[in-house]
Amino acid sequence: MKLEINEKKFSLRYAIVYTLIITAILFVPFAIYDKYRYTLEEVKTEMALKKKSIQIINKMERFDPSKEKYLYFPKHKSFHAGLYDKDGNVIFTTIDKNISILDLKPGYTKLGNNRLYVTHFKDDRYFKALYLTVVTEFNIYAVLENILIIFLLILIVIFLFSFTILKNFAKPFKEINKTLDDFIKDAMHEINTPLSIININIDMLSAKSGKNKYLSRIKSASKILSTIYDDMNYLIKEQTINNAKKQKIDFAQFLNRSVDYFKDIAELKDIEIVTQIEDNIFIDFVPTKLQKIIDNNLSNAIKYSYENSKVIITLHKKEKKIMLGFKDFGIGIKDPQKIFSRYYRENNAKGGFGIGLNIVGKIINEENIKVIINSELKKGSYFEYKFEN
Repeated sequence: MKLEINEKKFSLRYAIVYTLIITAILFVPFAIYDKYRYTLEEVKTEMALKKKSIQIINKMERFDPSKEKYLYFPKHKSFHAGLYDKDGNVIFTTIDKNISILDLKPGYTKLGNNRLYVTHFKDDRYFKALYLTVVTEFNIYAVLENILIIFLLILIVIFLFSFTILKNFAKPFKEINKTLDDFIKDAMHEINTPLSIININIDMLSAKSGKNKYLSRIKSASKILSTIYDDMNYLIKEQTINNAKKQKIDFAQFLNRSVDYFKDIAELKDIEIVTQIEDNIFIDFVPTKLQKIIDNNLSNAIKYSYENSKVIITLHKKEKKIMLGFKDFGIGIKDPQKIFSRYYRENNAKGGFGIGLNIVGKIINEENIKVIINSELKKGSYFEYKFEN
């Protein structure tokens, strides 16, 4: 059981979440800002077109035919202009688009991606023209692009800042978890030695003094502790176990050994373990994983059974599948969907850490084992595991 915080993953995940929250918060202000910039650009464009129109009119006003042969029409790479008569015919233009001048109102006009400023003269003194039109291209995408770049830069800065802060924030937790992980490993190692001594001495006392209920209780309690120890040890070595090679196992013999081990625990509650086990059933499996499936189901069946009842263990083949079943006559399960969740316990009074069936759940997912759970409150539960042969 490795209690470890992946510092990079933790920081990355919460930095993304924080950045998304900031994005949502900033969306409305930036939308308002975007509208403001758009309006501002429209006003600036209108003022520029109006200014350009005045420059052209002033140029025509200063033109003296007696002194100058030609009027050099003002030109600009961003602006184009044209003079039109009363019928809308072109007198002179640098505009490369056909414009129906009579359809346009004097003043500022939007025409697709173009912006126009139309001046209507009172008379035709300017080369018989009644209309002056100045046109420029209005690139809204350039405005939006600048806003988007600013927005993205802000988000990148926020993300990098969040990532750095959260990475440093996770360090103390990582150190605490490493210390806790080391403590659990050391504690497990320290527990193993006295537990082994207790078991050996109980066996020696039983052989010398004969079987009695007090020794049986001590032995049963010791076996319960051993089962919990095995679960914890499995979690610590889980990665190594997952890489272990499968072995050909005599399923019936393997199951019977576990049943014999748990008989002492069952006797404490006067529970009879009934076996219906077919012989000559073999399976390719990692022994430690198979042991966890059997031991945790047997342990729970005994723990949650009523006193003076029985637990039925079945093993048989069915349509090239191996069926392993555990039936108890106990308190039943309220929510079978949660039974394989870590730390889930329906009855806290029964003790335990809620990790045994979580280990089983992970194993059956890894090995593609199907499970069927039938349970009725105050009547008992039935777990059936379907192994591929």
